[in-house]
This record gives sequence, structure tokens and C-alpha cells, in this order.
Amino acid sequence: MRLDPSRETVSGALRHAATTWSDAEALVDGDIRLTWAALDDRVRTAARALAGMGVQPGDRVALCSPNSADWVIAALGVLCAGAVLVPINTRFTAPETHDVLERSNARALLVIGEFLGRDRAAELPSTPEIVVRLPFSWDDADAELPEAGPDDLCDILFTSGTTGRSKGAMSAHRQSLGVAAAWAACGGLTPADRYLVVNPFFHSFGYKAGILACVLTGATIVPQPVFDIAETMRLVERERITVLPGPPTIYQTMLDNPGAHDLSSLRLAVTGAAVVPVALVERMQSEMGFSTVLTAYGLTEAVVATMCRPDDSPETVAHTCGRATAGFELRLGEHDEVLLRGPNVMLGYLDDPEATAAAIDADGWLHTGDVGRLSPDGYLTITDRLKDMYICGGFNVYPAEVEQVLARLSGVAESAVVGMADDRLGEVGVAHVVTSPGRSLTEEEVIEFCRSRLANYKVPRAVEFHPSLPRNPGGKVLKYLLRKENG
Repeated sequence: MRLDPSRETVSGALRHAATTWSDAEALVDGDIRLTWAALDDRVRTAARALAGMGVQPGDRVALCSPNSADWVIAALGVLCAGAVLVPINTRFTAPETHDVLERSNARALLVIGEFLGRDRAAELPSTPEIVVRLPFSWDDADAELPEAGPDDLCDILFTSGTTGRSKGAMSAHRQSLGVAAAWAACGGLTPADRYLVVNPFFHSFGYKAGILACVLTGATIVPQPVFDIAETMRLVERERITVLPGPPTIYQTMLDNPGAHDLSSLRLAVTGAAVVPVALVERMQSEMGFSTVLTAYGLTEAVVATMCRPDDSPETVAHTCGRATAGFELRLGEHDEVLLRGPNVMLGYLDDPEATAAAIDADGWLHTGDVGRLSPDGYLTITDRLKDMYICGGFNVYPAEVEQVLARLSGVAESAVVGMADDRLGEVGVAHVVTSPGRSLTEEEVIEFCRSRLANYKVPRAVEFHPSLPRNPGGKVLKYLLRKENG
């Protein structure tokens, strides 16, 4: 899908949707049912209210909330006010949340009810100047809305780094919409589609390949706060859902829990972020009724870089991540590292020119840290990760971040964290720990320490103790040997 200039900003794309599909259903969340015209009206009311509170063009506005109609209205309102959206991972602990608020210099925080109330707000050293608790009755203010430009900063999505410190990947409006358009084109989204968004809105998959893809195509947005097998199947049947993307574990769970619900409306599944067995693809088509199952590859710095096409075979879908999309060039660099170049590579990391220069070379190639192979016809298969990342339940986990937390636990001399295959979540973490002389720790103590400081998906599921860690002559821990121990 090629965007015309009037749709290269979120405000312009939403205005186009409200004009083109004015009476069609845009957003369904429980009792809330909004047409595109009504959604546009609510979003612009929210945008004027934010401007009336003091939010100015270019200000960073953080949003911390589970998937909901409120998230959609608030996020689009931020962007239509000319501000910059900073989604916060709802699984973050208070220190992780505060780090994002502080480093993004957020002028405002939009937060669901008591989500940062009793359990977290008291732990935050400070809060932004403006705090709005959702759901909120946006009062229409007498404020003129600015028009953002295609090259203006649209959003900052924080992603963990190999050094253990999260980095804020910045994208312009044209980039966020460009990758959304490419994803929608590969999936063949139309106004007839009804899209159940289980992927978290704070993630690029739920926000850009979800909300923005629907804004561009007129597909109906149906948010689900968390994946719940019974509720998901009920929503598919009641709302006649046609599009249901997610990690492979979602489909496996649905197949393992067949019910009496009518799933015949389903047509498109897009998955990835883990190994996808051929048998799973075939079962999704034969038992769940998906006519199209696609796999894709992306990262926060590029969102969607490769994607399969509807006419690809189950073997191609299972064994590859598809071919380049969204205007990306793709090649393999040193050690077969996957390199990407194109108009939708992030603008850079927030306030981190050194990290930006390390990620994007002088010729504009983004070094992904993933190792892969390319077929003669351009299909990519990811084979390893230079950056040592593993994926738990569809979320990237960087061992360096977990290891930094473990280093603060009294009694830990050193640690190494690796991923281990898991039937439900794809991979889970295993912490290999060497204790200090004369000290002893239990698995429960280590896990509980991590749980109080890390989002749940980052917490190791098992701990193994060693007298020492295997190292090469240069002193580097040989993690491949630890992975072998975990099978």
C-alpha cells in the first residue's frame, strides 16, 4: 500500500478514515462501539483537552494502560495534538517505569485507573507534570490543533539493549504509518476485516501493525487486554473476528482447548517471534479455518522488515520469515548478521548518539544482531542471535539486563542467563549462578529477587548453581555450553 501525502501523518490518516468509512464500525470494546466518524470526534476532543492542559507540539506523553478503547483514543489524541507518544510496557516494575518517564522527559502521563496507584505510584521518585487517569471524560477545550508533518517525531518505543539498559527507538509519522501500511498490504486488510488485537498496544505489533494498520484500512479494532482462551474464543464468535495475529503459543493454546465456539469467521493469522512448526500452520488452516497464515520478522528499530505472502506454502511460512517488505533492503553482513536499510529504519535512539552509530552504520544499514540465511528468492530464515536475546511469550528478553539485576543480589558472584525451550512460551530464562565464597542461595530466593525488579516475562523460570561458569581463553562465558545443559 502506497500512502498519499494526506495520510503520511496519523492525524491525516484518521481524518481520511473518518471521511471514507464514516459510518463503519471502527472500535469495539465491550459496550463501547464507535464508528470512524465518532472515533475521530472523540480523538480530536481528547487532543484539544490535552492541549488545554498544557501539552504542546513535540512534548513527550507517556501512556501506561492495558489494551482498551481508552488506549486507542488517548494515543491517537496525543498524536493529533502534535505530541510524541511514549508507550510504557504494562509489565514493567516501578523502577523500569520511572526510567522510561525520566529518560523520555515525559511532560504528561496517561494511566489507567489505579494502574500506577497503590502498587506503584508510591515507589516512583517523581511523576510528570500532567497526570491523567483513564478512563477520562475528555472535556472539549478551545484549543487549535497543530498539523504534524510526515517527518515530525511520532513515537518513542523503548526496547531493551544488549547492555541491559533500554533504548528509545524514535520514528517519524511517515515511518510508523509506512510499516503499518506494508503489514496491512501483505495481510490484505480491508474495511470488511475485524481485527482482534491481543498483542499489547505498548508493543509495535499491537500499536503499529494493529491500531495504525486499522486506521489505514478501515478494519475494525477490537482490543483484548490480555489473552484469555475462553474470552478470546467468545470474542471471535460474537464479533465475527477475521484477523487474529499473535505469537505461536496463542494458536497452540486455542488448538489445545477446543470448544463449542464458532471460529469460522477467522481468515488471517500473522505470527513469528518463535519457531513455528509446519504442523502448527497446517492445523491452524485445517482445524481453525484460517485461509491465510503468515510469518514475519521485525524489531522495534524497524517494526516489520520481512513477511510471508498469502500464496506461500506452509513449509515456507514455517521455515522462513518471508521476504523484504516496507521498502527495506535486506542483506547478510559479517558472520551472516541480518542488515536492513530503507526509509523506515528508526531515526535513532533517544539521546544516545553512540548507540545509534553502533546500530546504524555510515551507509545506513541497521545491524540487527540477528544471524540468518537468505534463499535465492530472498526469503529470510533467522538461525541465531548475535545479541544473545531470547523470546519469552513473544517478548524479547536480553540476558544482560537480567544479569545486571542478579549482580545486585547479595551472595551472587556471577551469573549467566540463557533461554530454554518451553512448549507454552517458546523460551524461558534459566539463570546459571555462581555464589560468593561461604554464601548459599536457593532457587526461590533468586527468582523472588528478580520478580521484584523485573517484568514477569524477564524473570528466570529456573536457577542452576555452579562452582564456576565455562569460559573461553579470552574470559568470555561460553553460553552455548550452558544451553546444551538445558537441552
